[in-house]
This record gives sequence, structure tokens and C-alpha cells, in this order.
Amino acid sequence: MRQMTDHYEVTVVGGGPAGLTTALYTTRLGHDTAVINRGGGRAAMMLDTHNVIGITEDTSGNELLSRATEQIQEYGADYHRGTVTDIQSTDEGFAVTAGDTEVTTEHVVLATGFSDKRPDPPLPRTGKGLHYCLHCDAYMFVDEPVYVMGTSESAAHVAMIMLNFTPDVDLLTRGEDPEWSDETDTQLRNHPVEVVHEDITGLEKDDDGWLSAFEFEDGTVREYRGGFPMYGSEYNTDLAESLGVELNDDGTIGVDDHGRTNVDGVYAVGDVTPGHNQIPVAMGEGARCGIGNHYDLRAFPRSLDDIESEGPVTEADVPAVSEKLKEAATTHEGHPGAGEAAGDD
Repeated sequence: MRQMTDHYEVTVVGGGPAGLTTALYTTRLGHDTAVINRGGGRAAMMLDTHNVIGITEDTSGNELLSRATEQIQEYGADYHRGTVTDIQSTDEGFAVTAGDTEVTTEHVVLATGFSDKRPDPPLPRTGKGLHYCLHCDAYMFVDEPVYVMGTSESAAHVAMIMLNFTPDVDLLTRGEDPEWSDETDTQLRNHPVEVVHEDITGLEKDDDGWLSAFEFEDGTVREYRGGFPMYGSEYNTDLAESLGVELNDDGTIGVDDHGRTNVDGVYAVGDVTPGHNQIPVAMGEGARCGIGNHYDLRAFPRSLDDIESEGPVTEADVPAVSEKLKEAATTHEGHPGAGEAAGDD
């Protein structure tokens, strides 16, 4: 890890696919960028990566994130492992504190994500029978017995959606009373979904660790290869709220199409914002957020008002990138002058 400097144009809080893509764009667009990441997160839990074009499925979430972290550092971004506990507004932007590390920054990007609310055990291992992304993992269970766990409207609808992939779908309420509406109940009764009200008392696994069956309190054993718990999400918005950022009714951070919040200089991206919670979507949002930061930070073209107050742009003013990023760019293998620079050494 490079030693972090004291000041950045962009500091990204969170090191998932959205935050790392934002940092990739801001760094390559010439802005001194830091990523401060506490570790963990939903992507890090993935045993396999699905639906990311060009990435094979045998790539784990940690491998994907590790490669991305190395990539942004090669372009000149700084990466620090730590938990951001405080962000304060300053005259120049923001002061960001993570343990013993404190940096100042002109922009803050909150890529803090959310945590899935986990049901009570017994449960299979995440990725081997316990899955949280329908759009990513439904393909894995085509023509296999599947469960959906929960009592909410979303649980009932996901159970019906899974009939697009398999004829064998059970909705497990685990002894809790259903909370879905009468209309949804009528809809559910007109689909071949079996609602199982008894709670789970045990589970069985195959030799490879995959779920094979649940045992229920009435003594029955039902076979499943996997399924989806539907208990909602807890969005990580404490830092956003401390800065006065407005939240949506569902608890997500409100943003425009480039990740800007209602607070100048504060952006948000990824699972903590509205939308589908998937890696390709997060990457797209990160790209737009990075470009949005660039629009708001780039030095040139200098406006007519600034030309009047500061004068014309001179050769001494350009390029606008820092010496650190200029060195990283001109020695990077993708730069046409990289070979010449290497030969000079």
C-alpha cells in the first residue's frame, strides 16, 4: 500500500465494485483519489462471480476486489484499509477520519452499501444454498427445488418469480404470520407455490457443502438446492446523515444520475443508493459517479468569469494533473511514452 498523502480531490469511502470503479475513473481522469475501505461487504462474500462480462464464474468476490484494488493503485490512487468513523465539513471541503488516518478532500463519495438482514439459523453457507441476489443466482437453480424465506410482500412475489426458473418452489414462513396483502395472497394461491408454515429445525448438506434439505419441526424433510431469504436490508447511512444528506423513504441515499447528493461535494454510489444491487449495475453507477466528479472538479476550460478574475490559462498552468498522477500515467504500460520513460532509467 502506498503511503497516503494529506489531501485529495476525491476520497471514496468503501471498496466494493461501485467505489473502486468510481476511483478508477476519477484517477484516470486526473484527480488525486483515495479509497478508504473497512473490508467485508456483499461482494467479498461471493464464492463465485456471476453476470460480469469477461469475468469467469470461478473468480471469487475477494479475487475480483483484490484485482480491482491493484488496478486503481497502478493508476496512482491510494488505498487504505480502515473504518471511516467521522467526516466533517471544512472551508476547503471535508476532513475524513479513519482510525489514526485523517485526510482532507474536496469531494467525498459514499460507497458504504448495506447489510442483508439474515434469518435465524440453522442456515446453509452463503453461496452454497443461501443466496441474496435473485437476478444473479436464479440461473443456478433452473429445474431444481428452491425455497424462498420470509413473510413479506417481496417474499411472496420472489416465490412466484422463481417459477420462471423451476416448477418446485416453497415459501417458508418459519412459523411467522404472513404479512403480504390479501391481493397478493390471492395471486399466490393461483400459482403452484407451496407455503410451508413450520419452522426449520435442521439442515442437510451434500459432500461438497451445498444444501440438500431442510428438516422441519413437524418431522418432515424437504429437499432444496438453494434459495433466497427475503428479510430486507439495513443501509449504511450514518456518515451520510451526519453530513445532512437526504435519504429516500426506503432508507437509500437520494442521488442524481451522476451520484450527486443534496450536499455539495458529497456523492453516493452503489448499493446504498436506489436500484438493482448487482455488480455490473454498481460498476456502471461508479463510472457515472467518477465522470460526475470530473465534471465538477476539472480545471479547464476556465470559465469567462474565472478568466476575468484569474487571467488566461498559461502554459505553466497545464496539465492540471498532479505530479504524482503525471508520473503514474506516463510510466503506465498503456501510455505511448511508457517505454521511452523506462529506457531513460
